[in-house]
Amino acid sequence: MLLRARLSAVVIKTNIFDLSGKVALVTGGGHGFGREYCLAMAEFGAEIACADINKKLADETVEMIKRFGHRQIAIEADVSKQEHIEAMVNQTVAELGGIDIFFYTPGVATTPVRLHELTIEEWDRSMAINLRGVFVCMRAVLPIMLKNRRGSIILTSSVAGLVAGSEEWGLKNAAPYGAAKAAIICLTRHAAVAYAKDGIRINAIAPGGHETWPIGAPHELVKQVHERMSKFIPMGRMGQPNEIKGLAIFLASDASSYITGQTFVQDGGYTA
Repeated sequence: MLLRARLSAVVIKTNIFDLSGKVALVTGGGHGFGREYCLAMAEFGAEIACADINKKLADETVEMIKRFGHRQIAIEADVSKQEHIEAMVNQTVAELGGIDIFFYTPGVATTPVRLHELTIEEWDRSMAINLRGVFVCMRAVLPIMLKNRRGSIILTSSVAGLVAGSEEWGLKNAAPYGAAKAAIICLTRHAAVAYAKDGIRINAIAPGGHETWPIGAPHELVKQVHERMSKFIPMGRMGQPNEIKGLAIFLASDASSYITGQTFVQDGGYTA
């Protein structure tokens, strides 16, 4: 029995995907990829701070991860507002003791019109959530990781930051969204180099078409977009939201201990 216990301890200790004792803060954790990130982190042992602009959705995610037996909290936060971000980070540290893993997930699209038809207000809102929020969150989280000289930051880009869409095979006139997502790829590279010697790894995931349903978007419209895009995906289908979990676990854990500054595309071959 003693030998078996020792062997079990060795297995746990050498599991490079194990997140036990880590704290993961996930923004946009109430739905879509953010919810999948919360589930993945909790399943592999992390304690979770699930933040979302919609507190009800964050609470729902927290209820879903309670079965894993780790501490978890739901936080209401609007990532376009600096005071919300600072309060979110402070609450996470106060209640869970730190931040080892950080996911930035929120993203919003604009009206699908050409640039000269887009309002300045819509452009500013897109940048506030899709890009500025990333910077403000990292600015708040990095000092905590610097104290511990370790951390993994996973940002959410998009294939829209790699290729332009069209009416025939993608999201047309998505220039503001695409510009912000391309900037995230560049930010990932620069920040990763700047913090590499501090034990902090910074990577990004660029998802292609997945069957996520944006809050408030007309169901039929989203369905039509999915059906159109799937025709141009080599795998012949949209991705399922839970298929993002493997990348999330890999990048959050020691399995990717020598990887930083990279963007991982998951799109069924869409951009190949």
